Amino acid sequence: MGLDITALIADRSWLEEVPLGERLQRLRDAWYDDGTGFWDGDGAAAVKGDWKWPQGPDSSFFGVYEFLHASGSFKAHFWAGQRWESARDHVDPQLRSELDTLLLGLIWNGLNGEAEHIDSDFFSDGPSFYGVLLARAPDSVQELAETWERIRPGLGGMERAFTEHAALPHGWVRNFREYRGLLEEWGHVLIEAARPGWCVVGLSE
Repeated sequence: MGLDITALIADRSWLEEVPLGERLQRLRDAWYDDGTGFWDGDGAAAVKGDWKWPQGPDSSFFGVYEFLHASGSFKAHFWAGQRWESARDHVDPQLRSELDTLLLGLIWNGLNGEAEHIDSDFFSDGPSFYGVLLARAPDSVQELAETWERIRPGLGGMERAFTEHAALPHGWVRNFREYRGLLEEWGHVLIEAARPGWCVVGLSE
């Protein structure tokens, strides 16, 4: 076993119908609801690298993204952060700054291991975030999506640095192609959520 992650995007106004401390639970309950078609074997098969949209009463309020090669595990995302630590000192300073911002906002704990990935002022009025790896309010999502759009054209410029300092022959996110692919998927999630002004949440069960 190991830590897993499910990436969801959710309608801000729908979450704001309940108090701060109930918002993440509302999303979790909607995701688990039998009416989604996700759990009874009758729903559409999950397509890796694409969205699953629920059926049922909450079908307009959230969606689930299936990462292409992560198999539901958080390990790929964790190791993307580790690979970045190995490569970042050798990357152009402007790109390094932008990638720091993006990864700190999503999956990387930072060099001091203390990065926060939860906008607690939107999602909770208390300290409990059991099973929540990521919870970004729409304003944060918009900023991260804009950061990704700035990164995307020049991302290939770090391939040499990654290959020389971060690539490994085994494990997760072994080469630049896998690293870039994972970042592009996160960019896809951010852009999809930012368009209607939705939140991004990563849940572990």
